[in-house]
Amino acid sequence: MTLKINYLDKKKGTSKNKAFFVGRANKIAEFKGEIDDKTFNDILKFKKDKSLKDNKIISINQNLDQKIVLIYDVKADDEMEYEKLGAKFFDFLKTNEINDIKIVTPRKIKSNLFSSFIHGAELKSYEFDLYKSKKIKKSINCVIDKSTFSSYSKKLEAILEGVNFTRDLVSEPGNILHPDEYAKRLSKLKKIGLKVTIYDDKKLKQMGCNALLGVGQGSIRGSYLVTMEWNGDKSKSKPLAFVGKGVCFDTGGISLKPAKFMEDMTYDMAGSAVVAGLMKNFALRKAKINAVGVVGLVENMPGGNAQRPGDIVKSYSGKTIEVLNTDAEGRLVLADALTFTEKKFKPKFIVDLATLTGAIIVALGSEHAGLFSNNDKLSSQLHDTGIKVDEKVWRLPLTENYNKLM
Repeated sequence: MTLKINYLDKKKGTSKNKAFFVGRANKIAEFKGEIDDKTFNDILKFKKDKSLKDNKIISINQNLDQKIVLIYDVKADDEMEYEKLGAKFFDFLKTNEINDIKIVTPRKIKSNLFSSFIHGAELKSYEFDLYKSKKIKKSINCVIDKSTFSSYSKKLEAILEGVNFTRDLVSEPGNILHPDEYAKRLSKLKKIGLKVTIYDDKKLKQMGCNALLGVGQGSIRGSYLVTMEWNGDKSKSKPLAFVGKGVCFDTGGISLKPAKFMEDMTYDMAGSAVVAGLMKNFALRKAKINAVGVVGLVENMPGGNAQRPGDIVKSYSGKTIEVLNTDAEGRLVLADALTFTEKKFKPKFIVDLATLTGAIIVALGSEHAGLFSNNDKLSSQLHDTGIKVDEKVWRLPLTENYNKLM
């Protein structure tokens, strides 16, 4: 079930089902031309119901042909709250099988808040059904007045495309999105203005990225380091850097994982997918920043040429690494990717995203992502932003006493 946005067109008519924002200080009198007197009086009664709190969505069934949906919107001018309310609205429509509706927006509501509301509904409507044998294309038609949209919505459209690009990449199975295919898809981002450079096995060997190459040497697929650059700031300031782990499938290598839940290891490239989606977002909305995304793409497979426990490799930094467990592959990929990013781009800071270890779930469950950092200011910003957008992180210690253990 997807969401299809249509703009109000008097010639083509509109939906019988209607949704009204009735919280805040919205004046119900504005809606009188949209509904009959009985419905108007019913809405007045519901509005006075003190048991109905902000963020509540209910429907009044007028008859078999029409449903009236009342949205009790939040008091604060908070875009994130409206985004969450939009997601709740989509769920409500889907659950109640309302496939066609017009949203009647009051003059009181700010256009950026309404844009955030629609954005939340669109984010929630995502689905990945590319490989289903029977595709049932159902959509919810949502009619809105274009004048209620703001220029802010262009930024939100870019975010939506970036997020859905990440979701598509993560949802692909390992036999389709292997490193060779992944590198090709990232190369296509050149069309939207990103500078994409692909370092293949041959180049990586010349560069001395043996830690990354060691992880992928058991696979018939290639291994890659891909950089995506966005230069939106003419001042030539140091770029913000984002590094992602892209293990397209992780069997554990010779240190083979148990069969149970191994199918989930197709998600071991999620960190790189976030970086790719973020860079696409920057380019689409012409962000006025300089940023670089770097991803290491490999497949960790057992085989005649696979890395063995006890092997010693020399990383891009020049340090040698003894591999005791080939299922500790993520840190090898990131060792080369992080050093390369630091030396090549000399960034303002680096944010690394990775599905690095299941132990973090033992520590924090699924509520928070683990955050390790040597930068207090950046950590605070990530923590505070995470709470705001409901993508929470929890900082864990990274002091000198842990060096030897690591």
